[in-house]
Amino acid sequence: MTYDETLGYLYSQMPEYQRIGERAYKVGLDNSLALDRIFEHPHRQYKTIHVAGTNGKGSTSHLLAAILQEAGYKTGLYTSPHLTDFRERIRVNGKMIDKQFVVAFTEQYREQFEPVMPSFFELTMEMAFLWFARQKVDIAVIEVGLGGRLDSTNIITPELSIITNIGFDHMKFLGNTLPLIAAEKAGIIKPGVPVVIGEKGEPEVEKVFREKARSVQAPIRFAEETISDLTAVQIGTGWLYRTREYPELKGELSGFAQQKNTRTVLTAVRLLQERGYAIPHEAVRTAFSNVVSLTGLRGRWQLLKAKPKIICDIAHNAHGLRDVMEQLKSESCTQLHLVFGMANDKDTESVFPLLPKEGRYYFTKASVERALDEHLLQEQAARHGLQGKTFSTVAAAIAAAMENADEADLIFIGGSSFVVADALPLFI
Repeated sequence: MTYDETLGYLYSQMPEYQRIGERAYKVGLDNSLALDRIFEHPHRQYKTIHVAGTNGKGSTSHLLAAILQEAGYKTGLYTSPHLTDFRERIRVNGKMIDKQFVVAFTEQYREQFEPVMPSFFELTMEMAFLWFARQKVDIAVIEVGLGGRLDSTNIITPELSIITNIGFDHMKFLGNTLPLIAAEKAGIIKPGVPVVIGEKGEPEVEKVFREKARSVQAPIRFAEETISDLTAVQIGTGWLYRTREYPELKGELSGFAQQKNTRTVLTAVRLLQERGYAIPHEAVRTAFSNVVSLTGLRGRWQLLKAKPKIICDIAHNAHGLRDVMEQLKSESCTQLHLVFGMANDKDTESVFPLLPKEGRYYFTKASVERALDEHLLQEQAARHGLQGKTFSTVAAAIAAAMENADEADLIFIGGSSFVVADALPLFI
């Protein structure tokens, strides 16, 4: 098989949650454990860090990977979903997995893994674990796919667990209250393994984390308490952070949410240092200021064009979009244009009140089965005073926005990572 034929086989034979939704979701770790036996537990050949949370886990994972590789550790990074290239999910020191390995893995092990009937995520996770072992990484940062307790990645025993925050998302699978969702995320907390909590959240959520950590004797550290002196000032397209330990730390990622992620990452670095990892301050500074080039991270308040200013962001739920919309309010422009689409399993009613009524909307549908119909999105948005036209493709919506926008206007592209994924190739 060619590389493209291999991807076609994987997408067609192994259902992918990111593309088709709940029909691809498999409850439990049985498949992951079965696959892990087939490949002889490759993740045991190196150290790991496990990152969960409703939002921010992608940025946190990339920042940590950048820091570790700058500190001299050969570092694996497993994240999802990808935006334009499947291989974005699996990187070693920022370099994507070889196409040849994707093909060879599928052809060599097909007869062994097909009887297990794994999901796309389960199989590609094991592909990543094996690739990291073959590359002889020192440590790998592993991002949770969905939830925590029953997520496929929860077969690892990490050096450190991280839970960035808790918000409402995937409630059909994780529960319809924040404590229930927190309990699922807290499922990654392992006996004796330190855990960092990025945001405490409500008292009931904090209680869930404290009780879980106590029950398995896992040291727990809250980032808001550990890095309580963080200040942030916008400089150019990024941030200048200051703490006692880092009097001047330039952050390349420019989203408002990055201030919270920075506390989480700096707390994680401190815990890793306490566990014997040699991470000099210079490695942290270099990683924060160059995370995009070091890891390939994209889609986080990313500037795509200067005139008119075009920005995209993959925030896709109310918890994440709240910060993004606050940042949009801080932007000065004559007219705001929003190219907006969502997945069909998201809580749109919690999102619409956050969106600016003065914006000019271009409702659209991403090129995945899971995307919400643009006409239905328009109807729902209209009930909240949001007006705009519909477009059957993201490309058409962006073209219309650019045609209508003056140089002093701002175009925002978002609502779903799939919308951003369709948009990015248009600006390369």
